[in-house]
Amino acid sequence: MSSRSLSSMESCKVLKYVSLLLILFLSLHFSTSETLSPSLLHRVITDTKVLHSNFTAISEFRTINRKILGDCSASNPFIRVNVTSNSSLSDDGFVTVTVTGVSKPSDDDWVAMISPSNSDVSSCVLTEFFYLQTGDTAKLPLLCHYPIKAQYMSKDPNYLSCKNKECKKYQNGTCVASTCSGSIQFHVVNIRSDIEFVFFSNGFLKPCLVGRSKPLSFSNPKSPLYGHLSSIDSSGTSMRLTWVSGDMKPQQIQYANGKTVTSTVTTFSKADMCSSVVPSPAKDFGWHDPGYIHSAVMTGLAPSRKFPYRYGSNSVGWSKQIMFKTPPVGGSNELRFIAFGDMGKTPLDASEEHYIQPGALSVINAIAKDVDSKNIDSIFHIGDISYATGFLAEWEFFFHLINPVASRISYMTAIGNHERDYISSGSMYITPDSGGECGVPYETYFPMPTSAKDKPWYSIEHGSVHFTVISTEHDWSKNSEQYEWMRKDMASVNRQKTPWLIFTGHRPMYTSSHSFLNSGSKFIDTVEPLLFQNKVDLALFGHTHNYERTCSVFQNECKALPTKDKNGVDKYDGRNYSAPVQVVIGMAGFTLDKFSTNDKSWSLKRISEFGYLRVYATRNDLNVEFVVSNTTQVKDSFRITK
Repeated sequence: MSSRSLSSMESCKVLKYVSLLLILFLSLHFSTSETLSPSLLHRVITDTKVLHSNFTAISEFRTINRKILGDCSASNPFIRVNVTSNSSLSDDGFVTVTVTGVSKPSDDDWVAMISPSNSDVSSCVLTEFFYLQTGDTAKLPLLCHYPIKAQYMSKDPNYLSCKNKECKKYQNGTCVASTCSGSIQFHVVNIRSDIEFVFFSNGFLKPCLVGRSKPLSFSNPKSPLYGHLSSIDSSGTSMRLTWVSGDMKPQQIQYANGKTVTSTVTTFSKADMCSSVVPSPAKDFGWHDPGYIHSAVMTGLAPSRKFPYRYGSNSVGWSKQIMFKTPPVGGSNELRFIAFGDMGKTPLDASEEHYIQPGALSVINAIAKDVDSKNIDSIFHIGDISYATGFLAEWEFFFHLINPVASRISYMTAIGNHERDYISSGSMYITPDSGGECGVPYETYFPMPTSAKDKPWYSIEHGSVHFTVISTEHDWSKNSEQYEWMRKDMASVNRQKTPWLIFTGHRPMYTSSHSFLNSGSKFIDTVEPLLFQNKVDLALFGHTHNYERTCSVFQNECKALPTKDKNGVDKYDGRNYSAPVQVVIGMAGFTLDKFSTNDKSWSLKRISEFGYLRVYATRNDLNVEFVVSNTTQVKDSFRITK
């Protein structure tokens, strides 16, 4: 879960009921075309910081779309905003933004990156309630289009001291008007639409528009980018590649030294995003055109082998050639995989963004080294993927982050609350956590081997492991479609073929952290018996942002404890099955959660550091390590034996 915990259960109840009453009130009294006056809004709700403290990470920048926008251009006649790439932008690089003509440098001066460049950055009068999901609604808005990122000019150490001074006006040979300048760097990836850099004064709380750069275009808006792999079945002989381009015409994958396959092309629009009486970020100021999503399946491969490929077309260009590896066929003897949840992205510059996950960069860099050196076969990312949450351009930066890994091995995913949940959308939990995405971008970008759209549960076998991947955000109640699927899938596993059964989903059954809107006791009461009955060996969950390992637990009781092997590693006896071992692995990027001071009898290991799970499965042993990303130190390890 990507939000702060409230101070008490009473606050949680207030949050839930105020949200429901608010939406009900608006639904009964207004159509979506009617205008809400400020006085009425303030009567409905006067301070929503509590209401949103568990849905959004409140910060000055995150509420930028809620500020009255001033115009300070007339008082700064010498201002110029220039960018080093004044011709065109590459697919990936850093640009230097230089602001000159500043009469009085202030630590409240900042620059925003806006896209598309023709976005309205003027005041959006009387649309206050549209921005409910970004934070406090105590004042009128704001910028009509959310900046992709922003930086304070003080990031240039010479700016406030005016080290770079220039005389703008002389009188009788004496300078009577001088100005200052400063430069900051932005990391830019190809998001296809033109971008513009806008200079503001007065900070994020009272922004005043001073000047703007010329629009900048990408040199090739149709470039094929961000290819990522996934398995379509358990054979190890086919792999899907999905990528993004500004070109709607089918493209190709050229692979395995002579084979070619043509892509199918899809996209989604603003109309596909969820909303309610209150427009969602995805429907409104967070929308960004996704371009076209290409996908194709490479066939005729061999398991556990490496193959070259590239993707694109002669008309739009080709990606570089990449080597990828197929996973082992289901039922074979070994598998090495990595698992984690709640990654998101970390900016490569000093920018403020809508959401920043501080640990994501160190985690993906450590994983990339493991993929290089430890023969990793596949990755499982179990929910809370990009944290775009209705700010669609952030998906592109996430794809850029994972590309060095996801372009080389199978990158399997499960859906989380920040991909799916939204009010009145059919999600299991009534929160606006997806920002109106409602799973549409996730399922388009990550086509898993599911049975249908908005049924994001599936199973797959790699090596000696059968993975059952569920959605905690869809109905899992008894006799629901997903419940019946879970029951049948786990009951059908041939344990002679795949001796290990691993169950994965986003919200955990067991966590000793104080987290609002975890899966709850009903999830345990309903689904945990299926795990027990089908002798699930290991259950992996995210949502809570730390690492926690249990004993062999069932119905909140330890059914067995591990013993120490000759190397001092905890060993669970899987030959005398007692209950699943459950592990929370939501520590891959989002700000870490603390543990409660009350020890749980079933909790054996608790670590609040960024990292990931590294697993090596043979037919007789499941060897599991928790790796801390910034040191690559193994902070916890355990074995399950057959």
